Amino acid sequence: VQLQASGGGLVQPGGSLRLSCVAPGYIFSGNVMGWYRQAPGKQRELVAVISSYGTTTYADSVKGRFTISRDNAKNAVYLQMNSLEPGDTAVYYCHGPGAPSDGYWGQGTLVTVSS
Repeated sequence: VQLQASGGGLVQPGGSLRLSCVAPGYIFSGNVMGWYRQAPGKQRELVAVISSYGTTTYADSVKGRFTISRDNAKNAVYLQMNSLEPGDTAVYYCHGPGAPSDGYWGQGTLVTVSS
């Protein structure tokens, strides 16, 4: 596994979680990194991506609730998730570099939002 994701778990609606992903330098350095998710019975979808300069893009469904960030010194990318909703329940995957049709995927971390 090239990318190591962590931080998933069970959280109540309205709660928060922070996902972390560490990647080797040849994947991380100078490249776009992203978080994707796949809910049961659904296709994998973009959550957020961040360029090496810190430019971010979010899915409409998470705008204003999730924040993607990166620490270039640690080869790490993070996803802070606030105001979680049951619809956010999914396996979350870290990806890089670049487009999801290429690059590497982490092993996934399960986020369950339930009361």
